[in-house]
Amino acid sequence: MSFPIRVLLVDDSAFIRHTVTKYLEADPNIIVLGNAHDGLEALTKIKLLKPDLVILDVEMPRMDGLTALKRIMVECPTPVIMLSGLTKSGTRTTIQALMRGALDFVAKPTAKIDISSVMTELIAKIKVVAGGRTKALLPAVTDTLVATPLKRGPQLLQKGDTLVVIGTSTGGPRALHQVLVDLPASLPAGVLIVQHMPAGFTRTLAQRLNEISPLIVQEAAEGDRLARGLALMAPGDFHLRLRGIRQVTLDSGERRHHVRPSVDVTMEDAVEYYGANVIGVVLTGMGSDGTDGARLIKKAGGKVIAEHESTSVVYGMPESVVRAGLADRIVPLPQVGAAVLELLGIRN
Repeated sequence: MSFPIRVLLVDDSAFIRHTVTKYLEADPNIIVLGNAHDGLEALTKIKLLKPDLVILDVEMPRMDGLTALKRIMVECPTPVIMLSGLTKSGTRTTIQALMRGALDFVAKPTAKIDISSVMTELIAKIKVVAGGRTKALLPAVTDTLVATPLKRGPQLLQKGDTLVVIGTSTGGPRALHQVLVDLPASLPAGVLIVQHMPAGFTRTLAQRLNEISPLIVQEAAEGDRLARGLALMAPGDFHLRLRGIRQVTLDSGERRHHVRPSVDVTMEDAVEYYGANVIGVVLTGMGSDGTDGARLIKKAGGKVIAEHESTSVVYGMPESVVRAGLADRIVPLPQVGAAVLELLGIRN
């Protein structure tokens, strides 16, 4: 990583610009090159100042964050972290931004949110996203919504069926999009998804993924049943756990790796109830969440897939699995779905 990291801040609020700049410049490894009031001004300044990273508000006059992001990716490709409001429209727009090319987001500071903790999170994400260990500017997912694929009625999992557990963090929404479009409605397995994301965003992400996936994708609720062709996503701020082989439960217990939901927690429960019939999938993300769970999966006789470095937005979680020697398959993102089907004994 080259220090200092040169940042451009884009937000129409003078309070936000002042607050974020104050916190960022207190870190000796970050310089705020300047700020912009809207997307149009941002485009001009990005081309002029050539920052290492852009912090971009979602809602602005003249040109909003989504429109600006799309033009940034085409005209002056630069890593982007979004500042997101917690309203329903704000969460929906943030998920769209993550599909369009933004690498991550943080909740916009407000009087109701601990500004210090938000800024600590933002600084950590700036250092990861601007670091040399990212494949930052992968192609964005198309904005065009195709017709929702035909879904099959889910069939409850039975003893001997397989459970697929997918874990991811930074870059996860686009990665999940790629994997889930490649899994058929007739998938003879249940799917659990753990995406590191705050409360309020996972439901919107699950709805978006349900629109493009042949599987039924939904945010998990207490007591939901596991079924073939159904993918349940851990809600933000809850661990996704199992209550027997057919039912999930939500747990607000201790964080693991400073996160909740944790991939390890879900994988550990999966092994307890499904033993060798577990396929663990670890996709892009910072940290090592998923490694302990992958180790248990391997010990029980299950299989583990890790995303290859070449397509990982942040090669942290999959690298940890690979370095530990736990991956049965190490494949680029476009091949992950096929690898799952192969391990299930299904030929494309």
